[in-house]
Amino acid sequence: MFSIIIPTFNNLKYLKLCIKSIKKNSKFNHEIIIHINEGIDGTLEYLKDKEFITSYCKKNSGVCVGFNKATALASKKYIVLAHDDMYFCPDWDVAFYEEIKRHPENKDFFVSGTMVQPFKSYLEFDCGKTLEEFDEEKLLKHVNQLKFEDYQGTHWQPSLIPKITWDKVGGFSEEFSPGLGSDPDFNMKLWNIGVRLFKGLGKSRVYHFSSISLRKKAWNNGAKIFLLKWGISIKFFKKYYLKSDTPFTGSLPEINKNFKYYFDLIKCKFAYIFHSILSRKNV
Repeated sequence: MFSIIIPTFNNLKYLKLCIKSIKKNSKFNHEIIIHINEGIDGTLEYLKDKEFITSYCKKNSGVCVGFNKATALASKKYIVLAHDDMYFCPDWDVAFYEEIKRHPENKDFFVSGTMVQPFKSYLEFDCGKTLEEFDEEKLLKHVNQLKFEDYQGTHWQPSLIPKITWDKVGGFSEEFSPGLGSDPDFNMKLWNIGVRLFKGLGKSRVYHFSSISLRKKAWNNGAKIFLLKWGISIKFFKKYYLKSDTPFTGSLPEINKNFKYYFDLIKCKFAYIFHSILSRKNV
C-alpha cells in the first residue's frame, strides 16, 4: 500500500516499538524503508537480516538527508513520512486510504495524521513520556474514544504524500539539516507548485514520545533559515497561507491580503533585513 519512510539515529528501542506498531496495527501491508544514521547502538545488526529496505550514513546526517535517501528507494505510489519515536495506533492507514479515495488520480496533496502526546498538543493523552513509562494497553483501550476533528494547515509527520508530488519539489531541503524548519519549508515548496490541500486527519493517529528523535541531534536555527530563504517567518506562513490549526473546511483559498496581512508582512521584512545584515557580518 504505502512506502513508510523512517530515519533513525541510534534509537533502536524506539525503532523496534515503531516497527512493531506498524505490523500490529495496520490494516494493509506496507513497504518499510529505514534510513540508518550511525546505527552503533545495535541498529545495523538488528536490521541486517530483516525484510526492510535500508539506506545508511556512517555519520548522523539528520532527518532531511535521511528522508531524501530513503524515499529514493520507495516503490509505492504514496509515501508516509514518519519518525522512529512514533507508535502507530490501530487503523491509522485506513483513514489515509479513505482520504486517497476522495481525490482524483495524480492530484497533489499533503495529508497528515494526528499526534497523541503526553503534554498539551493536538491530542493530549498521557500514556508515558518514555518507553519505560509507556502504557500500550491504556493507549489501545482509549485512543479511539478521544474526540478530534480534521484540521487545516498541517505540516507534521506522519504525513502522506503522492510520490510524484514529492519528486516535483525534490524532497526536503538539506540546508535545514539536521531538521528544524524543514517541515514548513517543504510545505512552502508544495504551495509554490499549487498544492492547496493540507489536511490533518483526526482519525489517523500515532502516539509520539515528545520528539525523542530530535533531542539527540544538534539543533539548527530553522526559523532563521526559513526567513532568509522565503522572506517571511514560519509563523506568518502558517497563519496566512496554511491557516494552521483551524477546522478543516476544504482546500485552502488564495491568501486574503488585508491590512493585518500587510502589517505582519512588513514586520517579516524588517526581520529579514536584520538577519541578512547579521549574516553578512558573520561571514
